[in-house]
Amino acid sequence: DMRFFRESSDDPLPVSIAGIKLGDRVVMLGCSDPKLIAQLAVKTGLTGRACAVDEDARRTERAADVAPREGALIETVTTPWSSLPFEHNAFDVAIVRDVFGSVPSPQRIAAVGEVVRVLRPGGRCLVIDSVARAGLSGLLAKNTALADYDAVRTLETGAFRAVRLVAEREGLKFVEGVKENVT
Repeated sequence: DMRFFRESSDDPLPVSIAGIKLGDRVVMLGCSDPKLIAQLAVKTGLTGRACAVDEDARRTERAADVAPREGALIETVTTPWSSLPFEHNAFDVAIVRDVFGSVPSPQRIAAVGEVVRVLRPGGRCLVIDSVARAGLSGLLAKNTALADYDAVRTLETGAFRAVRLVAEREGLKFVEGVKENVT
């Protein structure tokens, strides 16, 4: 197994790309990857805040169980994507993991609106979507994203600027945008 040869200081690709710093306030939409949630939460430290949200109670419970084992402190909430229970401008960074592509357009627009609302002006949103890999594994994997979904367009229509594809590697696609500096 190659992971044993990797230096311990190397973070997994999604953690590196997210660029979470000590003291950051982070909200994570989508609890399908609880280990990633814990790894990101660890980066915020005791001075930061890490919240994980999902519509599926089983996923939020799993994230809540995994986090302490990974040394992370997180708050978990089960709620619809369209009504996040957080105050305006509460977070510096929003990580959206495999959410926008799985919800129909009207709910997606509402969810993006909520991300915009809870991010501070100048805050970042990083969308991490699973994508089919090339080769046989790609043919066997089912693409769960809806046909009308495009992460770049989704963020651009939601008051984000400087939206760009950051990377597409290891079966993941990373798209980032910055919230406009208007309140």
